[in-house]
Amino acid sequence: MANHIQAIRGMHDVLPDQAPLWQYAEQVIREVLGAYGYNEIRTPIVEKTELFKRSIGEVTDIVEKEMYTFDDRNGDSLTLRPEGTAGCLRACLEHGLLANQAHRLWYYGPMYRHERPQKGRYRQFYQLGVETYGMAGPDIDAELILIMHRLWQRLGIREKIRLEINSLGTIAERSAYRESLVGYFKAHLDQLDADSLRRLETNPLRILDTKNPAMKDVVSGAPALMDYLGEASRAHFDGFRQILDDLGVAYEINMRLVRGLDYYCNTVFEWVTDELGSQGTVCAGGRYDGLIEQLGGKASHAVGFAMGIERVLALVESLADVPVSRTVDAYLIRVGEQAERAGMRFAESLRTEVPELKLQVHCGGGSFKSQFKKADKSGAEFAVILGDDEVSRGEIAVKPLRLENAAETSQASMSERQAVDFFRQRYGKN
Repeated sequence: MANHIQAIRGMHDVLPDQAPLWQYAEQVIREVLGAYGYNEIRTPIVEKTELFKRSIGEVTDIVEKEMYTFDDRNGDSLTLRPEGTAGCLRACLEHGLLANQAHRLWYYGPMYRHERPQKGRYRQFYQLGVETYGMAGPDIDAELILIMHRLWQRLGIREKIRLEINSLGTIAERSAYRESLVGYFKAHLDQLDADSLRRLETNPLRILDTKNPAMKDVVSGAPALMDYLGEASRAHFDGFRQILDDLGVAYEINMRLVRGLDYYCNTVFEWVTDELGSQGTVCAGGRYDGLIEQLGGKASHAVGFAMGIERVLALVESLADVPVSRTVDAYLIRVGEQAERAGMRFAESLRTEVPELKLQVHCGGGSFKSQFKKADKSGAEFAVILGDDEVSRGEIAVKPLRLENAAETSQASMSERQAVDFFRQRYGKN
């Protein structure tokens, strides 16, 4: 047996029969974000390692354990992006987009983390990121929730996902809370697991987000961050909630929902599901006003979210009926030397006049029977049949391949002009 090279562990292929589902979700994403006036930005997959050390923090699992980092031929340390926020913000600062301006941006593409692969978690995974800059009020925080709410509805998975929200307050308020939290956990060291003991000095808020069920009791007794919020932070959170209430968006306040990095403030949120096991977070976001200054820019406002595409598609796939468009609308069968030449010319003419039509031309020869089997297997709605006899008569046969189309036309012979008009009427936009 040949020794075939296989894909890297945790990096998966999207095969042709899976691609239509991805394309469907990507199209819905583009339409929803376009409806809210968001613009796409595309940034490199590789960035300087220092960018992620400064944005994510050197004492984090991502930087310490999970990044794909290497030295290039010039000796520079480069990293495959583990997330998209840092690169998006770097691009905006580099090109002067944040000078007294407000922006609504989105990006989409692969991210890389060296984690233990499991369902819903890969080493190369796709992510949608949405970032907004220059807007301080809770209305833009709420707008991000409304975008996701609408996206879940369009994808048919709103009932499978719930929204959890919290407020982190200001850096100063969180600093006071952190002291209280560390004091509480130090009084309960015997109940902390290894990860929590490690985080106690470096990232104590992340202990609240532990997935270890044995930690449930000690975490539930910890001080609540909400008790440390000042008037302005409470007003921001109340304003955010009011908008969601006004528009009927259901949510739960999760007092243990945190972010471990200091540049996060005020609103944080997650969309979670119970249908994907331990990988239940589908989308996470929040306000990170402190990051722009941390990366060398002028202090400003920022809020965004990131959504895991594979996890969303796992939920969409579980639906009984996913409206994925077919790959092929019509399949052109050519039998005979003259038909092969004429058929290729007709196919190009048809694509020109009906650009929306997905037309596949049979190539490689074969009998009419074998070609017809391939036409049916393609999933096309119609077979377009051209033999030497049809060429001599200036005709083309169109045959429905699906029962739902049989009433419109049985196999019918028509002129090229009539065939073009038939497909334009069915598939054309005008």
